[in-house]
Amino acid sequence: MGHYRKLWFTLIGVLAVTFGILGFYGAEVYRSAPPIPQQVQTADGRLLFSRDGILDGQTAWQSVGGMQLGSIWGHGAYQAPDWTADWLHRELLAWLDLAAGQLHGQPYAALDASRQAMLRAQLQAEYRANGIDAQGVLTVSPRRARAMAQTADYYSRLFSDAPELQPSRAHFAMKENTLPSQMRRQDLTQFFFWTAWAAATNRPGTEATYTNNWPHEPLIGNVPTSENIIWSIVSVVLLLAGIGLLVWAWAFLGRHDDALPAPAAQDPLSRAPLTPSQRALGKYLFVVVALFAFQVLLGGFTAHYTVEGQHFYGVDVSQWFPYALVRTWHIQAAIFWIATGFLAFGLYFAPVLNGNKDPKFQKLGVEVLFWALIVVVVGSFAGNWLAIAQIMPAHLNFWLGHQGYEYIDLGRLWQIALFIGLLLWLVLMLRGILPAFKVKGTDKNLLALLSFAVVAVGLFYASGLFYGERTHISVMEYWRWWVVHLWVEGFFEVFATTALAFVFSTLGLVSYRMATAASLASASLFMLGGIPGTFHHLYFAGTTTPVMAVGASFSALEVVPLIVLGHEAWENWSLQRRAVWMQRLRWPLMCFVAVAFWNMLGAGVFGFMINPPISLYYLQGLNTTPVHAHAALFGVYGFLALGFTLLVLRYLRPQSVLNDKLMRTAFWCMNAGLVLMIATSLLPIGLFQFHASVSEGLWYARSEAFMQMPLLQTLRWVRTLGDLVFIAGALSIGWQVVLALWSKAPASLDPVPAPEAHG
Repeated sequence: MGHYRKLWFTLIGVLAVTFGILGFYGAEVYRSAPPIPQQVQTADGRLLFSRDGILDGQTAWQSVGGMQLGSIWGHGAYQAPDWTADWLHRELLAWLDLAAGQLHGQPYAALDASRQAMLRAQLQAEYRANGIDAQGVLTVSPRRARAMAQTADYYSRLFSDAPELQPSRAHFAMKENTLPSQMRRQDLTQFFFWTAWAAATNRPGTEATYTNNWPHEPLIGNVPTSENIIWSIVSVVLLLAGIGLLVWAWAFLGRHDDALPAPAAQDPLSRAPLTPSQRALGKYLFVVVALFAFQVLLGGFTAHYTVEGQHFYGVDVSQWFPYALVRTWHIQAAIFWIATGFLAFGLYFAPVLNGNKDPKFQKLGVEVLFWALIVVVVGSFAGNWLAIAQIMPAHLNFWLGHQGYEYIDLGRLWQIALFIGLLLWLVLMLRGILPAFKVKGTDKNLLALLSFAVVAVGLFYASGLFYGERTHISVMEYWRWWVVHLWVEGFFEVFATTALAFVFSTLGLVSYRMATAASLASASLFMLGGIPGTFHHLYFAGTTTPVMAVGASFSALEVVPLIVLGHEAWENWSLQRRAVWMQRLRWPLMCFVAVAFWNMLGAGVFGFMINPPISLYYLQGLNTTPVHAHAALFGVYGFLALGFTLLVLRYLRPQSVLNDKLMRTAFWCMNAGLVLMIATSLLPIGLFQFHASVSEGLWYARSEAFMQMPLLQTLRWVRTLGDLVFIAGALSIGWQVVLALWSKAPASLDPVPAPEAHG
């Protein structure tokens, strides 16, 4: 460890403590998950449905796209309602009307204020009471059973092709006959009821529901808990304290007198000839930009569904490519191309670490991995289509079709295949890294941190395999966020930071000592907030107050390093002035500058906007979430993957010079398009929904009546401008990469002298 002993011990301590917290409270998630009743019956003993019916409904929901069509407990898509909040509100209104008719002979709306207040008090007493006994039997009143039946009838007709609800399906971007089987529609309603029951009834021994009083529903007193407010204030205080401590630590403990090394006369990485495995990476770069172009075009297509519902400029396309399908493909394509960019970057530098030579059979491994990725992409996309078209048999859906869980939509078989591909990548990387440890007389600390990051990226995707088709949704959410938050936002971040530090130190632009110290310190900061911060996604997913406390506290610390990334952006931008040959790396560096900016704004500011429990209580499931998602996923990891792609491209095609006009168009259109998308549409819609959620309830903020208001319709149309600008940028960078890959001659005249050719 040498000079870095304290930094290593800090990182090891952070990992030990934070994973201990994540595991301990993960066990709490298992223990405290809302019970699924063995059976639901009326007070007179009439059986309504059983546990198996609820779980069958969960699988039916998965088969229609799950979280890609509306949301459950706030997680999912935003055009259709949140089915939990919507079911709950509809059932409550049905109960009130039934009670008013039975007791007063009038509809609820016709009663005077005092009688309405009395019925609401009875409603709250009945719904907040936990009616499940020690044997797991949930007993409901005959009146509630009738309210449930009325609500179920509406949903059964909504998911069919009932003509009277066709306008609603169009407004929700649902295709006709979304779920053709009447039996499966009945199962679906039982699952929806259970999610609403867990959100309405008090957890035993507490005054809060199983979902911590989410969603906001004034009819039964679902309002933020006192713990929600307390831990929100704590998170803000911790954020301010963390930023202050970070600034003081940087000022007093950081080394500001380290002289930058003198850069080499030529790019050090251009001196060695390309190895066979490196030459094979061109196809990876092509797939990156091809999937990127496909993804952004799908994004525009998906966004248009929010204004026409079932049509694309008048053409009914919903029966072939419905909203749930194209949104699935849009998100999965993003994951695939970003991951491919990361994998290609690692595979290029594995031989560099190995003394600029391939281990035996390295090229074969690179080829096998490429075609394995193609099979996963094509197979998973085909499975998604067959599932949502309801062609795939129900018993095969989870394994070959659609899991129904956002970001992990691909069937389990394809998910396992992807994990095997990651293991192959891990082996290919370690075959290049491990021999470097045998070289005597060199500092191995940065190499050790890179090895840790590579192993983590290769292995931690397996956490997405720790749940099954009928696993409790609270438990599933715990493991899903291990993938979406911990694997992507945690270990990919450490890998990127360490790999870039290694590249810049290899190029002689920063000292190895500075690169190592900065990488170790950054890894500790990322992991300190990032690992327990996983829980901030689970505030209202059937967990208890301690999970909320841990998530709020540590995720506030997660934001701390993101707020002060301006210095990193400046350092990355200024590297292009360190040597003449660095001009060839100008556009990769500009991508890394964009990463720092969007890390600060998208992951930091927009992330913290929805992070405190009191914020997320009202904002979960609204358009403020895709503000954070677009700005953080593309703004950070998208630009990072594009920067890696351009960096590898520079060395694969040393004689090709990037067209400066084309690259300026690409870079600024992507940034401007993302800003326009957020500022003119997503954020304003989200803020209008926020007001509706606070004043009326989440059901209203996601309702047909609210979302079809002319102003919100106009704002969704306005998004087209930002989408078109962004698409222009995406196609420009894609065309630039294709030009460079297919041509060994310079793509344009450029005054910067070309480095020595090496292949």
